[in-house]
Amino acid sequence: MKILFVLTSHDKLGDTGKKTGFWVEEFANPYYSLLDKGADITIATPKGGAAPIDPSSDSPDAATEDTDRFNKDEEAKNKIANTKKLSDMNPDDFDAVFYPGGHGPLWDLASDVNSIALIEKFNGQKKPVAFVCHAPAALKSVKNNDGSLLVKGKNVTGFTNTEEAAVGLTDVVPFLVEDMLNSNGGTYSKADDWAPYAIKDGNLITGQNPASSELVAEKLLESLS
Repeated sequence: MKILFVLTSHDKLGDTGKKTGFWVEEFANPYYSLLDKGADITIATPKGGAAPIDPSSDSPDAATEDTDRFNKDEEAKNKIANTKKLSDMNPDDFDAVFYPGGHGPLWDLASDVNSIALIEKFNGQKKPVAFVCHAPAALKSVKNNDGSLLVKGKNVTGFTNTEEAAVGLTDVVPFLVEDMLNSNGGTYSKADDWAPYAIKDGNLITGQNPASSELVAEKLLESLS
């Protein structure tokens, strides 16, 4: 099975002067869950080259078994330092696409024309499209073949408004994931803040927060088997 991972290229946290990027755990757990099952994984970003890591996700209090494995994995780190360019990716070459979160996607993947077209093509081919935490932001402008918004009427989840408030970034982010999914007509649901929670509706898989990355990976593997 060939799986495309799409990461953000955006590294600025609004006007705060702080850095952002992708969240390591949300990449690492699905990456190793799928890799260990024999998946061939390609990593792409809008700009290509090095994908920025959110510094907060690389701190000791965010560490997990999978982030520790990533930090010792030179091959994986090399892939992150040399990602492919999203515009060069062809959905015909892959069985599924997965988007890890972190705050970066809110700024670039939410409006990236190549990302939107890519998700639309995967979805049109009925292949699994999976997102965790802030990554459902990439669904903001994605449509079905009939022109309706992809999330309309679908069971979805993503980073909650209360989780965003807890990390103090409600007024920094360009939009709130929960609000966007609701306004786009999604049937949004959630678990308690920071609890693992993921939903599969057809070929669409969404997870609520970093703790949900394992559940998203499991549902993606189920869809592929």
